[in-house]
Amino acid sequence: MSDDTIRLGVIIGSTREGRFAATVGGWFADVARQHPELVIDVIDLAELGLPAVHPADQTPELRAYADRLAAADAFVVVTPEYNHGYPASLKFAIDSAHVQWQTKPVGFVSYGGISGGLRAVEQLRQVFAELHAVTVRETVSFHYVHGRFDEAGNPKDSDGPAAAAKTMLDQLVWWARAAAEARNRRPYR
Repeated sequence: MSDDTIRLGVIIGSTREGRFAATVGGWFADVARQHPELVIDVIDLAELGLPAVHPADQTPELRAYADRLAAADAFVVVTPEYNHGYPASLKFAIDSAHVQWQTKPVGFVSYGGISGGLRAVEQLRQVFAELHAVTVRETVSFHYVHGRFDEAGNPKDSDGPAAAAKTMLDQLVWWARAAAEARNRRPYR
């Protein structure tokens, strides 16, 4: 990480046909690009072609994915809530890497029905804790998502989500800098 920029990996976690993830993730990536301290890498799992193999069976796709994770200083996971949880594609993508997540901050943008994806986020917090990543408190959540965006892919109420995104991004920047300083003083493990 250079002194003035943080590389943020925005992981779009749904691969379902007809998914709304590209709309929510696209909006969030555009908001994140406005943050002066961030350089954005959108990692859309639907475009990666990750094979459903054991993570130890390293394929070229899995190595390229792991390299992108390793290059990031922080992450935002964009996730829907499916049946009170997060998508299997996202679980596979998370489990396909390990040290690439360690000591890096993770934020969440979630969407769904009445819960706005927050049940999926609570489960993901537990998963990332096991990977020695730190999750930030603030999130961006869209309840009843299909009615919240216009035809151009922007939230109809842009002020609330944009303010929540800025707060979360500011927390990610702080944690990314603090973690980098700590790793530079004393390598993790």
